Amino acid sequence: MQSALRNLACGIASVFTALVVCGPLAAAGWTVPAREGALQKILQDAQAGDILRLAPGDHAGPVTVDRPVTLDGAGKARIVGNGEGSVVTVTVPGATIQGLTLIGSGLSHETLDAGVKLTKKAHGAVVRNNRIIDNLTGVDVHGARNAIVSNNLIEGRRDLRRNERGNGIYVWNAPDLLAEFNTIRFGRDGVFVNTSHKDTFRGNLFEELRFAIHYMHGNSGVIEDNVSKGNDIGYALMFSDRLTVRNNVSIGDRNHGLMLNYANRARISGNLVSGGGEKCLFMYNANKNSVSDNHFEGCPIGIHFTAGSARNTFQGNAFIRNRTQVKYVGSRMLDWSTDGRGNYWSDHAAFDMNGDGLADTAYRPNDMVDQVLWTQPSAKLLIGSPAVQLLRWTQSQFPALLPGGIVDNAPLMHPPVRHTPNAGVQG
Repeated sequence: MQSALRNLACGIASVFTALVVCGPLAAAGWTVPAREGALQKILQDAQAGDILRLAPGDHAGPVTVDRPVTLDGAGKARIVGNGEGSVVTVTVPGATIQGLTLIGSGLSHETLDAGVKLTKKAHGAVVRNNRIIDNLTGVDVHGARNAIVSNNLIEGRRDLRRNERGNGIYVWNAPDLLAEFNTIRFGRDGVFVNTSHKDTFRGNLFEELRFAIHYMHGNSGVIEDNVSKGNDIGYALMFSDRLTVRNNVSIGDRNHGLMLNYANRARISGNLVSGGGEKCLFMYNANKNSVSDNHFEGCPIGIHFTAGSARNTFQGNAFIRNRTQVKYVGSRMLDWSTDGRGNYWSDHAAFDMNGDGLADTAYRPNDMVDQVLWTQPSAKLLIGSPAVQLLRWTQSQFPALLPGGIVDNAPLMHPPVRHTPNAGVQG
C-alpha cells in the first residue's frame, strides 16, 4: 500500500513538473512558410506568448497582430503590403515585431499609413531590428504607452516630394515611449511628437529630412545622444515644457541646428552644432531655459535671441568661428554668465593674469552698429566707412555708450570638453 502511494505521489510530481516546464501555458514556436495566406492563418491559431518565425522570402501583408505574439524574421523575411493601409498593425499589448523588412504601405495621410502602426491598445509593444523601407510613415505610435522602437532602419518614399512624405516615427499621445538607435532617412520629419509626454529619443541618426526631431506639445521628454546631418533643422522644440536636450549633434543642417519656439524650462547641455546654414541656435519667445556647455561653431549666427525671451541662463558654452556670435536686438542688459562662470568666445582677445581660467575683461558680442544694421539692412553699404569704424572704436573705449544687449562678465579662456554621442547603428 505504501509503495502504491509512493508511486502515485511520484507520478503526480512528474506531471506537475511537466506542466511547469512544458505545460499548456508555455510559448509555442511556429515556422511560417513564405506562402500566400500562411502568416494570416497561423496568426489566427497562435496563442499569447507564441513566437512566429517567418521563413526567408516574401510574406503577404497587410497583417493585423491581435494577440501578444512575436513576429521574428531573423533579418531574412519580408512582409510586403498591398499599397493600402499599414503593413503591420498591432492592436494588443505586449507584441514584438523584429528582424523583418516591411514595405508597401498605403499613401493616406488621413489614416497615417505606416510600416508598423501601434494602436492605442498596443501598450508595451516592441519594434526592433527591422528594415522599414518605402512606406509613407515608418512607425506610427498612436496612443500606445511604454512602447519601444529600437535599432531600426527607416527610409521614406524618395519618389515623393518631401512635404508629401510621412514621418519616420510619428508619436501621438504615447507617454514613456523609448525610441533609440534608429537610423531615419528620406522622410518628412525624422521624429514628429504631437501631444505626448515623458518620451525618450536616444542615440538616433537622422539624415536628409526636413526636421530631425520635431517636438510639439510634449513635456518632460528626453532628447540625448542623437546625430542630425544635412537636414533643414536639427532639433525643433516647440510649445513644450521641461525638456532635457543633451549631448546631441547637428552637422551641416541647412537652417538651424537647434530651435526653441515657445519652449520653456528646458535644460540644453552638451550639444554640438557645427556648420549650420543660418543659425546654430534660434530662441524665439523661449523662457526660463538653462543653456550650458554646448558648442556652437561655424554658423553665420551663433545664437539668434529674440521675441521677448526672458530668464534664461547661459554658462560654459563655446562660441567658435561664427560670423556673428550673438544676434540680439533689445534694450535690456543681459548677463550671460552664471555663478561667476561665463562662456568661451573665439573672437575675444583677452588675458588671464591670475590664472583662474576666466578672462580679465568682459565680452560684448554686439554694439550699436550691429543693432543699426539689423534694423536697417540698407545701412550695410556704410559698413566700411571711416564713420562706422570710428563709432565702433569709440564704443569700445567708452562702454557707457553701448546700447542694451548681451554681456558676458566672466568669459572663459578655453572651451569646455564635449561628449561625443554614438548614434545610429543601421547602415
